[in-house]
Amino acid sequence: MGHSVSLILIMAAAVLAPLLAYGVARFLPVPLVIFEILLGVLIGPYALGWANTGEVIDTLSQLGLAMLIFLAGYEIRFDRVKGDTLTRSVAAWLVSLALGLAVGTLLAHGGGFGKGVYVGTALTSTALGAILPMLRDAGDLGSRFGTVTMAVGSVGEFGPVIAMALLLSGRAPARSAALLAAFGVLTAAAVFWALRPKPPWFAKVVAKTLHSSAQFAVRLVALILVAMLGLAQALGLDILLGAFAAGLLTRLVLNGAAPESGEDVLAKVEAMGFGFLVPLFYVVTGVQFDLGALLSGGRPLLLLPVFLLLFLLVRGLPIRLLAPRDLGGRDRSALVLFGSTALPLVVAITTLGVQDGQVEPGEAAALVGAGMVSVLVFPLLALRLRGRAGAARGSAAAERTGASESW
Repeated sequence: MGHSVSLILIMAAAVLAPLLAYGVARFLPVPLVIFEILLGVLIGPYALGWANTGEVIDTLSQLGLAMLIFLAGYEIRFDRVKGDTLTRSVAAWLVSLALGLAVGTLLAHGGGFGKGVYVGTALTSTALGAILPMLRDAGDLGSRFGTVTMAVGSVGEFGPVIAMALLLSGRAPARSAALLAAFGVLTAAAVFWALRPKPPWFAKVVAKTLHSSAQFAVRLVALILVAMLGLAQALGLDILLGAFAAGLLTRLVLNGAAPESGEDVLAKVEAMGFGFLVPLFYVVTGVQFDLGALLSGGRPLLLLPVFLLLFLLVRGLPIRLLAPRDLGGRDRSALVLFGSTALPLVVAITTLGVQDGQVEPGEAAALVGAGMVSVLVFPLLALRLRGRAGAARGSAAAERTGASESW
C-alpha cells in the first residue's frame, strides 16, 4: 500500500484515539497513548496490514519523538527542581543505571555488555511526557508530590539520553565525554543568552504577532529546536539530547523576555506537537511493533512480564529508598509507580538496538510491550494511591479540627 495512504490511515488513527479514550474514560481512565499505539498495531503489517512506514513517515515520526522530548524539557521548572530533591533524584537514577547495566548484561542471552547497555539503559527511563499531563489533570503538578515527581521524571528523561550519548555512540568514552562537554559549553552559552534581558521591542513583537500570520514566537521556538537538534547531530550526539536542551532554553527565553505571552506561545507549540507530530510518533510506534515476534511464544513472550517487573525493581526500588523523607508511605509508593512508567525512550533505545543488530526484534517487542503496560497500569495505580493518601490526610485534618473545636 502506498505511503500516502499509510499516512492518511496513521492520521485517521490519531484522530480516532482521543474519541476512544473519551468514550472509555467513563469506565476506566486509559492513557491516550495506549489507544494510539494499539491502533497503530491494528493497522500495521503484523495485524490488518493496511499501513506501512517509509522515509517520509519515519522522518515525521522522528520529529514527533523530538517534539515529545522538547515538551518534556520545557516542563522542567528550575525554581522547583533543585536542592536535596534533585540530588536524591540523580542518586536514585545512578543506582538504577548500575542495576540496569548489570541486569541487562545478565539478560543479554549471549549478546554481552553491548546488548546489556541497550536493555539496561531502557530500564532506567521515565516517561515524563506521559505522566505530566496526568498529574496536571489530577491537580497534583503544583504540589510537593508533583515537584518530586517532576524531579524524578526529569532525571529519568535526561539521564538515559546522556547514557546513550556516552555508552551507545561507538566512540571511546573519553571522546564521548569530550563531545558532551563541548555540547554542555555551547548549551551554557545559549542559556547565558536566554537569561540576558531582551530589548523592549522583543516582547512587543511577540505579543503583536501572536495572533497573526507572522507568529514570531512560534518561529523562534522552531528555530531553537532545529538549532539544538543540528548542534547535537553535528557533535555526533543523539538528537534527543538536543531536543531536551531546546525545551529548557525555550522556557528560559519566553519566561525572561515575554512572560505575559509565554503560556499562549506554549499552547500553540503544544497544538503543533500534540495535535500532529507526537500522536503520529506513537501510532507509527504501533505500526512498527513486531506483534508476530512477541506472540510467537518462547522467550520474547516470557520476557514481557520480566521487563515489567524490572521497571519496578531497577527504576522503582532506588526511587523508593532515596525519596525525600517528607513523603509518606503512600506517596512514596505512588512515586515509585510514576517513576517506573516508561515508553518513549524505551522505543527510541530499542529501535537503535535493533538497527545496530544488538537487540533482537522479539526482545525489543517485549521491552516496548512492557513499557505499554507500564503506561497503562502504573499511573492509574499511582493516582489511586494518591487519592487514598489525600483522603487519609483530609480525614486526619478533620479529626484535628474536630478535636480543637471540641476543646
